[in-house]
Order: sequence, then C-alpha cells, then structure tokens
Amino acid sequence: MTIRTATSVWQGTLREGSGQFKAGSGAFEGRYTYATRFEDAPGTNPEELIGAAHSGCYSMFLAALLTKAGFTPKSISTTARVHLEAGPTITKIELNTEAEVPGLDNAAFQEHAAAAKANCPVSKALASVEIVLSAHLAGA
Repeated sequence: MTIRTATSVWQGTLREGSGQFKAGSGAFEGRYTYATRFEDAPGTNPEELIGAAHSGCYSMFLAALLTKAGFTPKSISTTARVHLEAGPTITKIELNTEAEVPGLDNAAFQEHAAAAKANCPVSKALASVEIVLSAHLAGA
C-alpha cells in the first residue's frame, strides 16, 4: 500500500510561537498558532486537519461499501466536528453525513453508514476517541 507524509515545524514558545504544516504532496500548507488551536483566531489547527482527514476517509469508505453492495452514490457529504477538551485531549468526533443514493432504502443505508464509521482507516486510527454518527439519506 502507500505511505503518506506531512511535516510540521514549530518555532518559539507555546503561546507566542507559531508553526507551519505541509502535506508531502504539496497540496496543502497552513500556519497555526496557540490562538488558532485553543481560541477562535482565524487559521487552522491539528484538530481541523484530523476532521478533514476523517470526513474524507469516511465518505470514501461509505462510497466503497455502497458500490460493493450494488448501489451508485450520487453524492456523500460528511462534516466532522472534532472536540478538543482540557488536557488537551480530543474527546469526541461527530460525523454528520448526508448521501444521495438512488434505489437505497434508509434501513440499508444506516447499516452501510455504521459499517463505514467502524471500518474506515481513520476511524480505526482514532479508536480511542468516541465517534458519534448522524447519517441521513437524502429524500428519506
């Protein structure tokens, strides 16, 4: 399989310093600071990147499961809300997904959605974190 890389560099103290993330592919670069992580300052942070990775992985895995079951998803939209609590510790990730899948009933969709939550690689990597799923089938 593949190995993906990312790099980060932090300079300075925790509160006054800043860092830079960079995806190995060059597709993403971003700065982060104490304020972007623990306050509401504009910018990115590690938790936002985990949310992007988790929502993307989940959507792809759900598409794979649906396709394997004989359904062709028109769209799958997933939002991940990553909760950072005191510690600091990531305590919960809320996945909210909506999919448009012609010919699929809601009961079968819920089964596939739950299987994707349990088995997407990022969910497995985050097994120590509570993951809550809210899955909606468009038109159901």
